[in-house]
Amino acid sequence: MNMRKIAYMFAALLLSMLSSAQTADYQRRYSALLERVGFAGVGMETLIENWSKAEPENPEMLQARFYYCFVKSQSTEVVTRNEPKYLGMAPILNLKDSTGTDIYYYEVLKYEDELFGQAMKVVDKMISLHPERLDFRFLKANAYLSYERESPDMALSSIMGLVYDYKTSKKTWLYHDGTTPESVAVDDELFAQMMQEYCYSLYILGTPSSYEAFLKLSQRLNEYFPKESDFLGNIGSYYLVVKKDYKTAVKYYDKALKLDPEDVNIINNAILAARRMTNDKLVKKYTKMLQK
Repeated sequence: MNMRKIAYMFAALLLSMLSSAQTADYQRRYSALLERVGFAGVGMETLIENWSKAEPENPEMLQARFYYCFVKSQSTEVVTRNEPKYLGMAPILNLKDSTGTDIYYYEVLKYEDELFGQAMKVVDKMISLHPERLDFRFLKANAYLSYERESPDMALSSIMGLVYDYKTSKKTWLYHDGTTPESVAVDDELFAQMMQEYCYSLYILGTPSSYEAFLKLSQRLNEYFPKESDFLGNIGSYYLVVKKDYKTAVKYYDKALKLDPEDVNIINNAILAARRMTNDKLVKKYTKMLQK
C-alpha cells in the first residue's frame, strides 16, 4: 500500500473521529439543557441552530428541532363540555349552571399553525433521510393526532400509509425508543403490538370521528395480520361500544378467541356483550373460559 493511500485513509479516519466527537458533544449539551429547560426553553433555539450548522442532517438534531417547534406551537385553553369525559381526559372542574345541569371544564392543547407546520416539515425531512425509521413515522402520526383532536383525519391517513408501506416495502424497518443507543429491527409481531397501541390511542379519544378511524384502522390491520386476535377484538369493541350491536360484537369476539382463547380482555368484553344481550348461556360460556 503506497504512502498516499495510507495518508488518505488516516485523514478519513481522523475526520470520522472528529465528527463523532462533535456529535457526542452536541448530544451531551442538548441533553443537559433539555433537563433544565425542556424542549422549547431558553437557550434551546440557539443550541439547535448551532448544531444544525455543524450537522444539518443529523437525525438527533432534527428530532430536537422537531420537538422545539412542536412544543413551542402549543398553548392551552379551557373548554366546557356537557359530558364527564372528553378526548380521554377527566375534567379539571365540574360546576352546575343555573338549571342544575353539570358543566365540565377541560384543559386542552391548541396549536399555532405556523410553528406546527414547521415541525411537520422537519419530521418530513427526517423521514426522507431515514425512511426505515419507524419511530419517525410514529412521531408524525402522533403529532397529527394531538393537533386534530376530535377528528383525526390526517393522523389516520398517515398511519394507514405507514401500514401499507410496512407491508409492501422490502426494506428492514428500525425502531429507536431512546433508551439505548441502537435501533432495533422490527418484525411483524412488534409492528402489530405498536399498531394496537395506536388503535387504543384513537379509541380513548372517544369522539365519533376517532371511533370511525379506530374501526377503519383495525379492519385494515386485520386484513394484513389475520392471525392477530387484537384487531378482531377491536372490531368487536366498536360494535359493543359505538353501535350497541351486541350480537355482532360477540361474533367478532368469538373469531378473536379462536385465535387466542386466553385473551382476558377479549373474554371480559365478550361477557359484557353477552350480559347486554341478557344471554345467560353465553355469559356462562365466556365465564368458564376465564376459569380455565
